[in-house]
Amino acid sequence: MDTKYQIKHKNKFEQRLNKFVSELKSYVSTETGEWTIKGFIDIYKNIYTISSDTKIVSKILEIHIFPEVLRFAEKFNYKIVLAEHQNWYPDITIIDKNNDSVKFALDLKTTFRRGKKISGFTLGSHGSYFKERDKSKNIQFPYNDYLGHYCLGVIYTREDFEDELLETEIYQVEEIREEYGAPIEPIGQRQVTKLENLKSITSVIKNFDFFSVEKWKIASDKRGSGNTANIGSIIDIDDLKNGNGVFSKLGEEWFDEYWMNYGTVTMLREGKSVKISSIWDFLEFKGRKDLFNKVVAKGAKRKRKGQ
Repeated sequence: MDTKYQIKHKNKFEQRLNKFVSELKSYVSTETGEWTIKGFIDIYKNIYTISSDTKIVSKILEIHIFPEVLRFAEKFNYKIVLAEHQNWYPDITIIDKNNDSVKFALDLKTTFRRGKKISGFTLGSHGSYFKERDKSKNIQFPYNDYLGHYCLGVIYTREDFEDELLETEIYQVEEIREEYGAPIEPIGQRQVTKLENLKSITSVIKNFDFFSVEKWKIASDKRGSGNTANIGSIIDIDDLKNGNGVFSKLGEEWFDEYWMNYGTVTMLREGKSVKISSIWDFLEFKGRKDLFNKVVAKGAKRKRKGQ
């Protein structure tokens, strides 16, 4: 597929994805900004609220949004392929039904606010499939098969509860009783709180921001998690939404080359061999200090003295 053809398909996909993402906020939240998910229900018509634990919230958000992703695909004649294994990349592969060579990788990323920043998230591995781009280890299709690699990001605010136990209350709601009849009598005793309506239950998260962007545009030059081979994201919310990452002015090729060589290429510093793990060192190693002014330094590691 020639470059002009790729660009045409990417531009069309991005326009569609951006419009879709702009509509998600009204789908997941009330007019006051609260999450429309209040908990889960049992056969006794008890509502169990959920914890604001990030892993729990993340999984439920993914489940909540997924039907909309399916509708997006159906509307634009795409088919969806999910990762065959939990740790495979990407979460979702989107393929043009009329042309199997038109593939896009989409990862769903959820995180909570910390003022004007987030805690950060990972953007996939910089290991095997990222380096060997024609192979299928830990990836649904070879990396090179995708025309673009995108992140659908969800940022939210966690509700502050004075007592963490209040996050997991049990309620019986009068409007459910009125519409569907009296609750079935439970087996054994259960402590429940009675409420008039579902809106009376405080949501564990609120105030959503959604964004979609190619992952290289929001990448930092730092790992995303400990010693694992994961690419880290920038953490400023405005920069995430605007695709203003470390490599956004340098370009995707510099992002690719930097992360392919992260922690493996070495340079001589003060007579010692040192592994390169910052964009500044990498550009110096490549003899391109003239590109320092194109690094978005806000999300990058600090320069060494003298650079």
